[in-house]
Amino acid sequence: MLSQNQQDRIDQLWNTYKKTNDDQARDQLLDEYIPLIKYVAGRMAMNLPSSVEVGDLESFGFFGLLDAVEKFDETRNIKFETYAATRIRGAILDGLRSMDWVPRSVRSKFRTLENQVYQLTNELGRSPTDREVAAALDVSSERYYELLTEVKGVNLFSLDETLVTDKEGDSLKVLDLVIDKDVPPDRRVVQNESIEELTTAVEALSEREQLVLALYYHEELTLKEIGHVLGVSESRVSQIHTKAVLALRNRLT
Repeated sequence: MLSQNQQDRIDQLWNTYKKTNDDQARDQLLDEYIPLIKYVAGRMAMNLPSSVEVGDLESFGFFGLLDAVEKFDETRNIKFETYAATRIRGAILDGLRSMDWVPRSVRSKFRTLENQVYQLTNELGRSPTDREVAAALDVSSERYYELLTEVKGVNLFSLDETLVTDKEGDSLKVLDLVIDKDVPPDRRVVQNESIEELTTAVEALSEREQLVLALYYHEELTLKEIGHVLGVSESRVSQIHTKAVLALRNRLT
């Protein structure tokens, strides 16, 4: 939460930058929003292997923040922090793609798991249980949970997949529907229709899956904190999150 003095300083910087397009004012704005990069990068790092450095994510995210500062349009009735977080996340995902850090074998496992969840969801009309997915894959419960852990990083790209694109080229993604409450008026009709679909998809999840999504995206708890709430390990929360997002993605796309 920003103090009044901090907010006043940022507002003054924005006024200066918008009037003069001054590089110094822009650089000062970037400095003010560095904590936002660290926040977004830190949350994304939770779903990535330890081999991926948070510092690399923050470096990628800086370009997203720079893009946000230079392109932000206050007339679209959206908070800068919301807009910037989306740009930062997108820049980090682009950076990860350029690294091609996901092994082909992991992508193959993800597709197998995704296809199975998709088939079971269609057959059952709801999110399948862990036991049902494991049985369909003909693997033990232990191996199934290992699979969820192995593919958790690939899930980032599932969240970032586009559902619709508006006439200005801005896209609406699964993640936007889960966390973004500050949507411009010209996208509300599309969002409302998509939210109806999302609501139906969420209601098909198990109560525990719904709770994990709510605590992670709306309450912004860490996986470790959610684990304390549910009385399970952080890795188990990650597995529940991965399966829930798989089910949502299959129903929405």
